[in-house]
Amino acid sequence: MGRLRRPPALGVGERVRFDGQVRGVLQVTAQAVVLEDAEESHRVVALIDLFEADGFEVLFRPERMPLPASGLLETFPPEAVKQALRVESHILEVIHGLPPDAEPGTAPRPGYGPGTSVTSRQRQKATELNEAGYTVAAKTIGNWRRRYATDGLVGLADHRPVRKRPEYGTVDPAVVDAMRQAIKEAVDTSTRNGAYLIWRTGEILRQPDREEGDGREPAWPSRPTLYRLLAKLTTGTHTTGSAVTRRSKAHGAAAPFGELTVSAPGEVVQIDSTPLDAMVRLDNGVVGKVELTAMIDVATRTLSAAVLRPSTKSVDASVLLARTVTPELMRPGWVDALKMSRSVLPHRRLLSLDERLEHAAAKPVIVPEAIVCDHGKVFISQNFRASCRFLEIDFQPTHKGAPFEKGHIEKMLGSIATLFTQFLPGYTGRNTDHRGRSPEQENLWSLPELQDLLDEWIVAHWQNRPHEGLRDPDHPGRLFTPNQKYAALVESCGYVPVALSGQDYIELLPAAWRAVNAYGIRINNRTYDSPELGPMRRQGSGVTAKRGLWEVHRDPYDASRVWVRDHRGDGGWVQATWKYLNRSPVPFGDLAWDHISHQLPKATEEELAEAVAALLTRAHAGPVPAAKSSKKDKPSKNDRRIAARTRATAPTAPPLQPEPPEELASEGPAEDEETLAEVIPLGLFDPLEDPWRRS
Repeated sequence: MGRLRRPPALGVGERVRFDGQVRGVLQVTAQAVVLEDAEESHRVVALIDLFEADGFEVLFRPERMPLPASGLLETFPPEAVKQALRVESHILEVIHGLPPDAEPGTAPRPGYGPGTSVTSRQRQKATELNEAGYTVAAKTIGNWRRRYATDGLVGLADHRPVRKRPEYGTVDPAVVDAMRQAIKEAVDTSTRNGAYLIWRTGEILRQPDREEGDGREPAWPSRPTLYRLLAKLTTGTHTTGSAVTRRSKAHGAAAPFGELTVSAPGEVVQIDSTPLDAMVRLDNGVVGKVELTAMIDVATRTLSAAVLRPSTKSVDASVLLARTVTPELMRPGWVDALKMSRSVLPHRRLLSLDERLEHAAAKPVIVPEAIVCDHGKVFISQNFRASCRFLEIDFQPTHKGAPFEKGHIEKMLGSIATLFTQFLPGYTGRNTDHRGRSPEQENLWSLPELQDLLDEWIVAHWQNRPHEGLRDPDHPGRLFTPNQKYAALVESCGYVPVALSGQDYIELLPAAWRAVNAYGIRINNRTYDSPELGPMRRQGSGVTAKRGLWEVHRDPYDASRVWVRDHRGDGGWVQATWKYLNRSPVPFGDLAWDHISHQLPKATEEELAEAVAALLTRAHAGPVPAAKSSKKDKPSKNDRRIAARTRATAPTAPPLQPEPPEELASEGPAEDEETLAEVIPLGLFDPLEDPWRRS
């Protein structure tokens, strides 16, 4: 009874015995094989005839020659490498029949020629080595050959000098797991030292509900061993260091960082705010810190807008949107080299779209399509979301505790600190450890001056600085500047920026709904009035959802005017000026007003206006010497700080009517008369007066 046999697999380079000769396989097809022949150049034999021929045998199969792992060989002692090289020469003769240094055409030695099997060669090699004084068995030669086929020269070296030790030595795995749990528990808690973590490890091991594994009690290592184990497990985690850095590393991305593909300016824009690492002179003798709110375009790395404010509010984020879609105009004192017409930006083509670009600085206009921000209350506010909807911008907040999702703006804010802020007087460093002695006593810039410096630095330095993230794909050694990248992307994607009009600035300001009374509009105890409000007085707006109230937009940093939407007309804006603007000609905002309101809770509107004006006057004049006035007359430090922070916030929205009404502008403050004593008038009782009438 016959037995089914699987035919052998043939490949090019193998040697077979056929028709009484040892022949090499030159080519293998689906039905035939091309063999070497002593009389002819080659011989073609059908596969079925080859496999059924008497005496057919596969004698030699070429093995893959492994590449030597030179890097691993450097970890072995020199003597072990020399020994491995000696063994390699013998193994190569066993595999190929010839030593590695044999000359071409050299005939194999007896016992290694054609027709000999690998097993017989191993026995022959073992015999030769034993005669040379080395005690080696044929089985050992076979093990060397197999290790050489798998690991190359490294497999022949003695691994005892470089044998890997357990990662944590002889420490019980249960102790390692317990210490890892203790380290994990310390991520979100206050920073503690190593002694607490070791104590907590022992507490975890003594918990009754802990899974024991094999049921035995783990061996408790010595204290030095525990500290060495703790050092290994806490490497790079800041477990006993900064709590902020520890949380950032623990909650960071577990997967590799991805790369966001953007191909057009404004496709993805990131926004964030951070305290500026420099002291600012807010007013005469008043020093404080401000916050920097900035926006960066991911495609071009353009720093599209940056605003300095004593405290960032949602209106600042909205104003930042307005600035990024508005051309940056040249300012007095700027050199002509900063003009857009002298830059690499496509000025002529853009000028046909917006005439304001004729006097614009060399910074592109970026219209965002999507804004990425964190969960700061400024950016997730209703006002900022409404501004994004108004400009048709996709609002995409990141995941909580994931600052790496907006890494471009995070890196940019750090770059401003190193490229700009540290050159300013009053630089404080990023924390108290880096702060010098008395930075507030240096010659500090005022906030408006510092804002102008920052704007000029952005145009002059940042937009013309080669950026590491803007490399040419075809020439990685070449870096683009943000302006160059913008010009290149405009050529490739045909980007057309659409700038905002003057009306759009007012749309970005926060809204309030108020009634238009006979005396005007009242907001936060301030009355605003204008002759254009005549048709709206005592009338409903027609907006039933707001009970007929009128939509009023205002700038919290400029309390001098508001804008009322004409719902009954064309939907335009009517500017109303504060009634007591002549008493306080300097614009001031809610910060100073709220400060005075808390001090005088029952004061009238006129008294509040006079108090705010007096506060600003006292703060601007500075402290009075003690010999000329009493302590009671001196402005307090808090008063000066509030007034200074208010003065520093200049109006952020351009008014539709830059000049105040004539009747208000013509009025001037009455000249002060010399007062001998304070007179408190007593009111007369009027029996006919309505007691319920509101003053």
